[in-house]
Amino acid sequence: MAWRNGCEEVAQSKPLFLTIYTVVIIGIVVSFFYVFSAIYSSNNLLSSPSTVSSSFSHDNQPPRDQTLNISQPEVIHNVPPPSLEPQNASTKSLWDVPPLDKKMPALETFRLTKELVQQRVKDNVVIVTFGNYAFMDFILTWVKQLTDMEVTNFLVGAMDTKLLEALYWKGVPVFDMGSHMSTVDVGWGSPTFHKMGREKVILIDAILPFGFELLMCDTDMVWMQNPLPYLARYPEADVLTSSDQLIPTVVDDSLEVWNEVSGAYNIGIFHWRPSESSKKLAKQWKEMLLADDKIWDQNGFNDIVRKSLGPSVGDENGLVYAFDGNLKLGILPASIFCSGHTYFVQAMYQQLRLKPYAVHTTFQYGGTEGKRHRLREAMLFHDPPEYYNPPGGFLSFKPFIPKGLLLSGEHNVESHFALVNYQIKQIRTALAIASLLNRTLVMPPLWCRIDRLWYPHPGVLEGTLTRQPFLCPLDHVFEVNVMLKKLPEEEFGPEIAIREYSIIDNPSLPSEVKNSWLDVQLCKEGTPDCDASDNTTLGGFLKFPKHSNEETFMKIFSPFKDVKVIKFSSVQDAFTGFTNKEREERFRNRVKRYVGIWCCVLDHDPGHIYYDMYWDEKPGWKAIPPQTPEDDHPPW
Repeated sequence: MAWRNGCEEVAQSKPLFLTIYTVVIIGIVVSFFYVFSAIYSSNNLLSSPSTVSSSFSHDNQPPRDQTLNISQPEVIHNVPPPSLEPQNASTKSLWDVPPLDKKMPALETFRLTKELVQQRVKDNVVIVTFGNYAFMDFILTWVKQLTDMEVTNFLVGAMDTKLLEALYWKGVPVFDMGSHMSTVDVGWGSPTFHKMGREKVILIDAILPFGFELLMCDTDMVWMQNPLPYLARYPEADVLTSSDQLIPTVVDDSLEVWNEVSGAYNIGIFHWRPSESSKKLAKQWKEMLLADDKIWDQNGFNDIVRKSLGPSVGDENGLVYAFDGNLKLGILPASIFCSGHTYFVQAMYQQLRLKPYAVHTTFQYGGTEGKRHRLREAMLFHDPPEYYNPPGGFLSFKPFIPKGLLLSGEHNVESHFALVNYQIKQIRTALAIASLLNRTLVMPPLWCRIDRLWYPHPGVLEGTLTRQPFLCPLDHVFEVNVMLKKLPEEEFGPEIAIREYSIIDNPSLPSEVKNSWLDVQLCKEGTPDCDASDNTTLGGFLKFPKHSNEETFMKIFSPFKDVKVIKFSSVQDAFTGFTNKEREERFRNRVKRYVGIWCCVLDHDPGHIYYDMYWDEKPGWKAIPPQTPEDDHPPW
């Protein structure tokens, strides 16, 4: 009735009012349909068990800044299940989770065929990665980054059925590689690792005859820009490969100067066009690896491609004739198709004012856990919501580093260890407090004065853009894989969870964590307002006496157990140690395993030097390599 009365009034009104009423009514109708569709979509997402809460956006991702600021402290959208009906990927939505009442299709449905690949191809290009279940989180990160960039023409090869099923139920386009691989992390250099490498070559050799361009990627790399427009700039190239080049041969975004590249070609990111030469290369490479299972796939690629190298294809395109003299090869610039060194150590893209396309987590020292941690430090890893809100909350602290330790004198082994040891001592105290309060420690940014490699070097490699000092990845000093390993509590005390230094700034940190904060300032006992009480000032600020014992910590901080973030202005001289000597011993037994080695001096064999968590308790401690074989062991 109200609607009819309104229409009658409008009919009797002037034309101006008729227009206004019409616009209002149309607006109400449109709004109704918009709200209804939004509610419908939300319900679909929330009802799916495979929905993961939204992670960070990479659109406004800050660059990795290595300025001397030492005071720094998911709904994944919907991919259609594989279908044998050819379809242009541009018409298909992403992360289209199968209905709960749908049965898992038969395994043969996921067999690699031209028809299956055709479903994902766009502009004749398909992007492929592969892995086993142990790399599920890497794969989801890889997929999410592509979908965030509206790149849909990708496929994931599953090396075990557990991964295949998990990806299918998340709506990720997946195919079965038939590898029957173990579902656990196989470890770099192991026989299973080399088997995975051979599977990659078999996969390339299988896809190229389909006639599609193939961008093949390892799962331990991440995307920051859509690479396809860049690759399309070189239509003549048969193969475009990344490399381990550490010294820039160009300062813009053009291909590396091929005859100045000394680093190995790295097969973690490379693009193939289905030419006769590239198909011939893939076939010979596969035959080489199948004939000798001791050949590492990357070494085999380098050997076979470099059989013939030169001359240049043209004067300016950066391509070179390689392999059989007909294959046109290009080497992607390491400044923007980054290795773990050019991105995390040199920050080469930053210094050359370029925007990176990808980073591959090479040149690191902490195994798979170290790769995750590096990507998390750079806010490039996709984690579930609970990662950002751990039980017990966070403990954070502001590290203090005297200017002289950073900048004075030469950058050498002695000055590097003086700087790092000063930070280690503070981290040791913070680990103890985190253990005591049952909180997750936010590791501080770590500063180094010299680089770490696997071989002797003068501190930094000549010609690289490594700045001194520089923010170094945690795995340069700490054994990240050990820190995250489950150790028997009866021998090593309770687990101490850690997070990357950037987590407090991560957009994925929930507001309930950001808004629950206590700042703690150390003070000298006996000075005004410095007493052992839990009295806080307005805004969540607490003064806390230096040299406090275990009982004082527990008494003061127990009332704050529900506060999500406790941040100390400093931890120097904050804690005198555990009262329980058995707990102290177990803690020491744990954390002394947390530090690794620096490598390597030029004039001594062995050339590595062990870091020592308790260096300050050993009078006359010096940063020198083991002097005898009997000395060559960790300090525990």
